[in-house]
Amino acid sequence: MAFLLFLLAHVAVGNFRVDGRSMIPTLHNNEFILVDKISYDVTSPHRGDIVVFRYPLNPSKDFVKRIIGVPGDRVAIHNHAVFVNGRRLSEDYIAQEPDYSMHSILGASGDVVPKGEYFVLGDNRNNSDDSHLWGPVPRKNIIGRALLSYWPPQDFNIFTDPSTSRTRAAAAR
Repeated sequence: MAFLLFLLAHVAVGNFRVDGRSMIPTLHNNEFILVDKISYDVTSPHRGDIVVFRYPLNPSKDFVKRIIGVPGDRVAIHNHAVFVNGRRLSEDYIAQEPDYSMHSILGASGDVVPKGEYFVLGDNRNNSDDSHLWGPVPRKNIIGRALLSYWPPQDFNIFTDPSTSRTRAAAAR
């Protein structure tokens, strides 16, 4: 019975180490997170979810980013802001506003996220290798949704919604 529970837990949840600074301030280099690997079997990824996925240009690498656009969304970046379906996103979780522009999605027709794909960005907008450079992530590449960060202990954080961030948590203390 214990082995069966261990096996089920291993299939349902995975732990991943953050490699790099693209998700600062939400996640830090060498931080460990738990990822729910099964909920997307019954529901679709949502805008704002922090996800781990196989990098489309090298599927042997895992990346962690935030979903900004879901299939059918129109995504543009200009005037130091991200726009989805013509509305500026309110992003109090980012390190700084983007200092670049993007009016069409690489590999897509125009600015629309293709069916079965997701547009992802790092929270450290100006220091992130993400969809603004190489296009959307196919659904099949998404491993799962980040549930919480657990190591180091002082960085413990539960990701409950898109507005969850260390900045907000620190301000509430």
